[in-house]
Amino acid sequence: MKYLNRFVLLRLWILGWLTAVWVLLWGNVSAANVLGGIVVGLGIMILLPLPKVPVEGRIHLWSLLKLTFWFFYYAAESSVNVAWLAVRPKAPPVTGVLRCRIAIKSDLVLTLFVDAMNLVPGTMVLEIDQTRRLLYVHVLDMGSQKAVDSFYAYVRHLEKLFIAAFERDSDWKPSPLHFQEYERYHGVLGDDIASAPGTDGTFRDDKKTDDERKGEWK
Repeated sequence: MKYLNRFVLLRLWILGWLTAVWVLLWGNVSAANVLGGIVVGLGIMILLPLPKVPVEGRIHLWSLLKLTFWFFYYAAESSVNVAWLAVRPKAPPVTGVLRCRIAIKSDLVLTLFVDAMNLVPGTMVLEIDQTRRLLYVHVLDMGSQKAVDSFYAYVRHLEKLFIAAFERDSDWKPSPLHFQEYERYHGVLGDDIASAPGTDGTFRDDKKTDDERKGEWK
């Protein structure tokens, strides 16, 4: 029942958004334009349906506000840094591609996370390993170990903010539309299969690693 209600609310939101876009295109708010937007929106949703996206957590408004604040902070800070790198009287910075393991489980939240990273100047996600939850990110400034450590700290902080806002463990309910089980997601986070013993003969616990990485949300 909850899944059905969420589905209906999502469809109503999409219809409202399409109607608003239609009215904006006409540049005039009138009953005829609103009605026309509803008709066009329904036609688009029926004739050109988007694939269903699993929604497996819930939104925490306070955490979402914190995420919004930090996103704009990082965007502003990175804009200043990139501008300085462009005008400073030195050689261009050392660039490269860094790999990040991400503890985000939901494909929808992962997409939002990647979008946020791409909107922050100086970083661009080049490839996503969906199964192993690995991101390959082009970083503008890798000229020092401090810069590399700063990048990883930024990624971890942003990751925690997204999980706190959208998919805390207490709210996590895997959707029937999910193409993989949780165990399969987190059984191959690293470079080797989690079921294989390490050099010391012990088995890796990727779920424990994920939980430690996420930390406390309060």
